[in-house]
Amino acid sequence: MKIKGWNLFEVLWLTSFTVIMLILSILWKSSFWGISVYITGVLCVVLAAKGNIWNYVFGIYNSIGYALISYHDKLYGEVMLNLLFFVPTGIIGWFMWRNRIEENTVIMRKMKWQKAAGMIIICLIATIIYGLWLSTLKGQNTPYLDAFNVVFSIVATLAMMLRYREQWVLYIIINIAETIMWIIRLVNGSGDALTMTVMWIAYLVNSIYGLYVWNKGSNDAYRDLQSELN
Repeated sequence: MKIKGWNLFEVLWLTSFTVIMLILSILWKSSFWGISVYITGVLCVVLAAKGNIWNYVFGIYNSIGYALISYHDKLYGEVMLNLLFFVPTGIIGWFMWRNRIEENTVIMRKMKWQKAAGMIIICLIATIIYGLWLSTLKGQNTPYLDAFNVVFSIVATLAMMLRYREQWVLYIIINIAETIMWIIRLVNGSGDALTMTVMWIAYLVNSIYGLYVWNKGSNDAYRDLQSELN
């Protein structure tokens, strides 16, 4: 079933998580800022899973809002990642995708396993180095987990800008780690931690769906390319 380019699963997924989050936010007395970050974040990742270029518009607002929440919770790696990386790459990504789309949907591709393995190794080494530096910042919480999320997020974003399906494997890993980090902040009394925890769980569900969609899309694009060459 299709509803203006959306299938039934996508409509139900987006609607259910948005309604659930609004209800829980009222019960938890979350800030308006936290709610807006959640909603724009969900819209961003759902559109990204569909390969829709408009994910970047919602993503830029989400990055700014999430950075402010992270600053309040002394997660400085998250602050720098969102303001110094996600905002500018959101703008760059829009222009990179604009010339590679068909009806607002990007042409997807897949990465060779050697390149994917090298990508993971680089991420792990960079995590250790960045975690060491973050641990020297006064007041920094969970430095290595913060570093892990930052490094993997940077690489996943670059993979997304270059239209690789492997971004979703990284995002699944990131979303699990982010959920753990915000649960730790929840235990320590953070006001917006409940909202952020649910947001990252929603992202995790979406990342699994995104991997499915992009795997199919990249395979279809590869077959189309082979047909043209033959």
